Amino acid sequence: MWKLRGTRYGNTPYIVGALLTLAALLGGCNSSASSPLPLLQREEALPADAVKMTPETDRFPPVLHLGEWQVPVPMPGPINTVGAEDSPFITPDGANFYFFFTPDVRVPPQKQLTDGVTGIWWAKRTDQGWSEPQRVVLNDDVALDGAPFVQGEALWFASVRAGNYSEVDIYTAKLKDGRWTDVKNAGKQLNAVYDVGELHITTDGQTMYCGRADANGKHDLYTLAKTADGWDAPVGLPAPINTSLGDEDQPFISQDGQELWFTAQSRLGYPGPALFRAQRRPDGSWSAPQEIVSQFAGEPTLDAAGNLYFVHHFFGADMQMIEADIYVAYRK
Repeated sequence: MWKLRGTRYGNTPYIVGALLTLAALLGGCNSSASSPLPLLQREEALPADAVKMTPETDRFPPVLHLGEWQVPVPMPGPINTVGAEDSPFITPDGANFYFFFTPDVRVPPQKQLTDGVTGIWWAKRTDQGWSEPQRVVLNDDVALDGAPFVQGEALWFASVRAGNYSEVDIYTAKLKDGRWTDVKNAGKQLNAVYDVGELHITTDGQTMYCGRADANGKHDLYTLAKTADGWDAPVGLPAPINTSLGDEDQPFISQDGQELWFTAQSRLGYPGPALFRAQRRPDGSWSAPQEIVSQFAGEPTLDAAGNLYFVHHFFGADMQMIEADIYVAYRK
């Protein structure tokens, strides 16, 4: 999965390698729109020797622990390929779906940066199902974009690109006439001073939830309150959300603010990350998180109907990642 400020699993080689090679790549490039990078369709970049994983061939299928949802299944339609679909986000109305894609997890990051296909993609729900995904173009030069979050006509995303304050910065864009424009760095406060990671903003726009890493690379969840000129300093969520394990990350807040979802290492003995849910108590505090889906499940996102979407990584017997798909557990 896409990870900011240190990585543990999933897209680890993508981000870490990208940070190490980005400066060298940018040294031979310019940001002129007159020489944009080529843009390919996903099918053009998929490796010829790749084998599509299925639930039947999965050594570590997702395990659902609660009967509120149906058994998770691969997302229908043209979303999943033999490549890696990752970092999902669905709009509350269930009409628009965003995700990160790279065609081959074996390819080094310096090639992903310039392959014309790795980045954020988008699909729209139609009467026939999901449309063929299209690339969300956010830069005409070398960049590695991911971790999309959309609220109204605003897109927040993470990017490795020239001009960053930190290794990976948060950026914003605005939707105008069907195109994402006005791409801007979210600023020194969020990226250099607060060093926020993957984020989600409440429906009223007043509170940001994010993951942040400490000096040892351990992640906790934080909130930031909106101010007239930016955001207040991050405040760590108290127990029972954050734990001494320090692996809480990638938050999602339900539209009504009553559910907090996040990713952390399984606490039930399953390999890899799992999805957790905490519910708001009458006094405003959070209940003890419950592990909902285990075995290489990450980055939860829900629509207003309560359907749960997440990324599932396929691992082989050697514990090397093979590919990644988006799964969905429909609310009963």
